[in-house]
Amino acid sequence: MNPMIQFLKQLSGKMNPNMYSAVSTSRNAEQIAYIRQLQREFKKKDSLQVPFSQLNIVVFDLETTGFFPNKGDRILSIGAVKVKGDQVLAKERFYSLVQSRGGLTPEIVSLTGITERILQDAPPMEQVLLDFYEFVNGDTLVAHHASHERRFMQQMSWSILKTSFDHRIVDTLFLTKITAPNLPLVTLDQCCEHFNITIQKRHHALFDALATAQLWADNIRFIQRLGYENLKDVYAHLASIS
Repeated sequence: MNPMIQFLKQLSGKMNPNMYSAVSTSRNAEQIAYIRQLQREFKKKDSLQVPFSQLNIVVFDLETTGFFPNKGDRILSIGAVKVKGDQVLAKERFYSLVQSRGGLTPEIVSLTGITERILQDAPPMEQVLLDFYEFVNGDTLVAHHASHERRFMQQMSWSILKTSFDHRIVDTLFLTKITAPNLPLVTLDQCCEHFNITIQKRHHALFDALATAQLWADNIRFIQRLGYENLKDVYAHLASIS
């Protein structure tokens, strides 16, 4: 088992399941330092030069109450799926609602189909975080409009573990700048429509993740034909035209 996951599981029993805030003050400085060291080890893992055919990634999506976690917006659900090279491993998926009590607007309920009643029975954020880390297991993360996911993951990791979130998150829009450079593709709907990808259920974290994974896989296939071998090649090209 990944050493970070094993350690976090040992600590999970000390977490207050009713809190979306800091971990118990009983955790000492040595434990926090150990978690931070493991995060740094994740950060050192260089995926930029891994050939696309061998690159293992986790595509994920969050449904949230808004866009600003620093202003109190919360994660409602996390969906993720694994991709190896240009193959979506649809059976290797992760999905979880996140326990929450109150505060859902009618607009969010209508958009996501998630209700306060459903969230009352969901696992707490602490447990979802541990399970998600175990699923990711150090793989490179991918998301559409990755800055949104990054903000919430950073906030969640700091609130619960008091440690930074150091996983790399690659934005699928970086690839579309190469595969469709002259098109104003921005939203997931626009990208999927252009690449003929069906989203089974929009604004559902798992189905959005599956659609994003297919978008990633199709674009990887395309840019490999153009001669790009890894993420380093992609970033180098984008830097040259910026």
